[in-house]
Amino acid sequence: MNYILHLLIMIGIYLPLAYSLNLILGYGGLISFCHAAFYGIGAYTYAILVTSKIINPSAALFAAIFVTTVVSLIIGRIALRFRGDLFLFVTLGFQMIIFVIFYNWIGLTNGPYGLAGISRPGCFGIYLKTPIQYFILILIIDIILIPMIFILYRSSFGLTLKALRENEIAAESLGIEPVRIYYQSFVISAAIAAIPGAFYASYLTYIDPTSFTLNESIFQAAILLLGGTGNKSGPFVGVIIMILLPEALRFVGLPDSLAHHIREIIYGLLLALLMYFRPQGIAGEYRIAT
Repeated sequence: MNYILHLLIMIGIYLPLAYSLNLILGYGGLISFCHAAFYGIGAYTYAILVTSKIINPSAALFAAIFVTTVVSLIIGRIALRFRGDLFLFVTLGFQMIIFVIFYNWIGLTNGPYGLAGISRPGCFGIYLKTPIQYFILILIIDIILIPMIFILYRSSFGLTLKALRENEIAAESLGIEPVRIYYQSFVISAAIAAIPGAFYASYLTYIDPTSFTLNESIFQAAILLLGGTGNKSGPFVGVIIMILLPEALRFVGLPDSLAHHIREIIYGLLLALLMYFRPQGIAGEYRIAT
């Protein structure tokens, strides 16, 4: 039962991540490879504050959102000077910079040794200790957060992003300011990513830099490439498949030394086949330009 709850919790953590990335990638059409950096900044900010006992877990969550937002304001200002492949490589560069900071700033992040003893969130002095309690918390957070993202999708802001995605020059001729709209979507998606980052840290009660590498950013982008982008169902499908597929391999009886490599091969084959037969993903509506 705890194993199933663990999978459900991880799905609950990744859903806001996928939906927030969908804002800039699926609706804006810009492929970002630094989403795991924002996820990690949220996790590390929360972890540092609660392990240092500077503030309580609830305040640490808001601090994580604030710090991530400030960093995204800086990164977005630089990255959005570019479009297409150049934007991708700039975000990739920032992802690598953030990882190096996590890994080498030992005085702040404890470097490769990570941070342990991260407090679980609580309410009225009662702290969540069991998987079922944490699952209920994640479920409540998703019920609140994801509909808010959907409202953003359906708003004039979301429609404007779609217009920019389809034809930036035509949208600009109608009075839309591309840099401002993209900048806002980039910062909003980063701020949202900080929330599952903080809950990931508090759920595991331990984090280290290996959870927030470039591979993690690629994994999050692959969720959207596989499930689909530009709508509400694609990210959900992608998260379900990418979280549950590795677990299904556990029942195949593969040796532990081979399971990881075979999982990577399956991911690669799935993405290659989808890009050929269904470039918009399983349940997506937008075909990412190549």
